[in-house]
Amino acid sequence: MAATAEITFRTKGLTKVYRTGAQDVHALRGVDFQATQGEFIVILGPSGSGKSTFLNIVGGLDTATAGEAWFQDHQLTALGEKGLTQYRRDHVGFVFQFYNLVPSLTARENVALVTEIARRPMQPDEALALVGLSDRRDHFPAQLSGGEQQRVAIARAIAKNPEVLLCDEPTGALDSATGIRVLEALTQVNQAIGATTLVITHNAAIREIADRVVRFADGRIVEETVNATRKAPAEVSW
Repeated sequence: MAATAEITFRTKGLTKVYRTGAQDVHALRGVDFQATQGEFIVILGPSGSGKSTFLNIVGGLDTATAGEAWFQDHQLTALGEKGLTQYRRDHVGFVFQFYNLVPSLTARENVALVTEIARRPMQPDEALALVGLSDRRDHFPAQLSGGEQQRVAIARAIAKNPEVLLCDEPTGALDSATGIRVLEALTQVNQAIGATTLVITHNAAIREIADRVVRFADGRIVEETVNATRKAPAEVSW
């Protein structure tokens, strides 16, 4: 990424401690991180390494115990519940392992739910076209494959035109061929709308499609690598 690119995220000393009875669980142990506009970052690490906790804090779904997290010039760690809700609504698109589509609504209607509350939404049909599902827009979730449902979930996430796209194990429930279609949708969306994209995965093969790879272990970032060249999702196998 160019040195002049706008900084989307930065964290300093980000710490999260969960208290379970008499025991403290240190999910994050002073994480320093930075991401620039439009960057595509893959976050790796075993279960319990802190990567989902980190994503939840920068996404405004959770709060830190200590340290700072910033989105552009807004300090997320200084916001209350109302401020975090507005931040999520106006700036962040989420994609999770499970699609969370409304069964009684078509693909287009599921996407339209988000556009009704967004500041500057794209048309639902435009979002579905970006993920290659124009011909499935009138189908209900039960009529779609798992990969198609996940691509509807991506279309729903991007329909608000977010500055940030946060994905937690988006291919975790999919086979390799289907997962590649989902990764193709994510990379295409990243290029089309320029959203800073963070993708959590257990799958180390996916690292090759990223601008940068960040590896978590024991609540800390233990390695960061920049890919000199990015592979297309179709070139990746697992």
